[in-house]
Amino acid sequence: MLARVRSGALMGIDAVVVECEVDMALGLPYFNVVGLPEGAVRESKVRVISALKNTGFELPQKRITVNLAPADIRKEGAAFELPIALGVLAAARLMEEEPLGRYLFGGELSLDGWVKPIKGVLPLAVAARNGGFEGVMVPLANAAEAALMEGIQVLPVRHLREAVEHLTGARPLTPYARQAASREASRSPPPLDMADVRGQPDVKLALELAAAGGHNVIMCGPPGSGKTMLARRLPSILPTMTFTEALEVTKIYSVLGLLGEDQALMRERPFRAPHHTISDAGLVGGGPAARPGELSLGHHGVLFLDELPEFRKNVLEVLRQPMEEGFIHLARASQNVTYPCRVMLVAAMNPCPCGYFNVPGRTCTCAEHRVFDYHARVSGPLLDRIDITLQTRPVEYHQIARAHGDEPSSTYYRQRVEAARDRQRARFQGDPGIHCNAQMPPRLLREHCVLSARAERMLELAVRHHGLSARAHDRILKLALTRADLEGHARIEDVDIQLAIDCRILDRRGWLHANTHGALPGRRESFPRPGKP
Repeated sequence: MLARVRSGALMGIDAVVVECEVDMALGLPYFNVVGLPEGAVRESKVRVISALKNTGFELPQKRITVNLAPADIRKEGAAFELPIALGVLAAARLMEEEPLGRYLFGGELSLDGWVKPIKGVLPLAVAARNGGFEGVMVPLANAAEAALMEGIQVLPVRHLREAVEHLTGARPLTPYARQAASREASRSPPPLDMADVRGQPDVKLALELAAAGGHNVIMCGPPGSGKTMLARRLPSILPTMTFTEALEVTKIYSVLGLLGEDQALMRERPFRAPHHTISDAGLVGGGPAARPGELSLGHHGVLFLDELPEFRKNVLEVLRQPMEEGFIHLARASQNVTYPCRVMLVAAMNPCPCGYFNVPGRTCTCAEHRVFDYHARVSGPLLDRIDITLQTRPVEYHQIARAHGDEPSSTYYRQRVEAARDRQRARFQGDPGIHCNAQMPPRLLREHCVLSARAERMLELAVRHHGLSARAHDRILKLALTRADLEGHARIEDVDIQLAIDCRILDRRGWLHANTHGALPGRRESFPRPGKP
């Protein structure tokens, strides 16, 4: 006697339809699971048999074989227990097999038959819709998550008995009612506000520019100048996620089981701040099961690397390709997976190991070679992928003592950022997958970056004077276009190009040498402007 039930196995952030074939034959009583199952799946036979017996089903004393096909895909987790239990009942002729073909099933069973929540329900619902199934049967706690996918029926179950009664027609389940409001990625008032930060108006304006175009940022300054405080408030000025973006982020968190109890959809842009002791696999993903890393957990949000030079060099270097492409491909012996990682990289660092190099009123205790070695920990190719480099300075007392209402709030910045993003959405409406200026490929860069004659001449002089790379040239254009969007310019003007160039420090040793002679940190010699000697 053979029965077939379908479930799903996770591969990356997607689910592959898995056919659970259950064969019940004469022989010594034995329960065997094959098809590349890992530990939790192999142990499921004990929970399935106990759940069936405690629910009141009497199974014949026969040999039971469960095959999870395709057999070359690794099966992980406890989500196969509900479909295996239903397949055993169908193979024992305790229920009909025909209703099992209409749904994808997923759920973990307790020993008394209650159905527990599982990971990766949203990818399972996507697989059901793409596979033409009528719907999914999932634990009640995961029903809201599965209901995010339209076009399928979601059947929430609390107990194995409820699933059987629905499939036999004895007591049909009521499909989960979708709530339209749950599909909108609305946001609550931010707990952290830009108005909490005193002073640093130039840095705030640069972060506004970064948020408007999705640009990467490095902040360099002494301890206590507000670098971390500003970075943690950056999500409060980012635009609200679209439903498509929220769905992509939710899939990643669903696979890892990081969604909250009452959280079906990720509404806020993620903010990830890993410690500098993290490994390269922890940052970009990996391990035996090729799990997503912090880079993917920050998808469509912010990845904040505090104390950037303290990260191991091999950890920082693995960021280069994902930052450029927006995804990370992990190749393992048993599987190849691809994770999205469109993040805003925001990093903070001190000007030297002691933190007070060239800071007015403080004495740096570092030897000159230690300062250069400290900055050399961040490679030139990585810096070349950063659009904005900011210099933060100590906050003066009169700024600290100023009234709270004198500082612009996050709402003020977010309104300007939203207006700029609206212009970008209109610009890229025919290009799926591109949401902001920082994501523009070279083809669109040439099409949309229209410069005035003075701006073009200024960019040419900057490239020649500073020896900018082709990548730096393109990133300056993207940043200038974002500035034009913020100010409502029809084309890129010379002031937009000037600001974009001033936001980059490309020759680190050059500005460090200048600092040793008394110049302010990060201020290069200005390049010749058109019409000036």
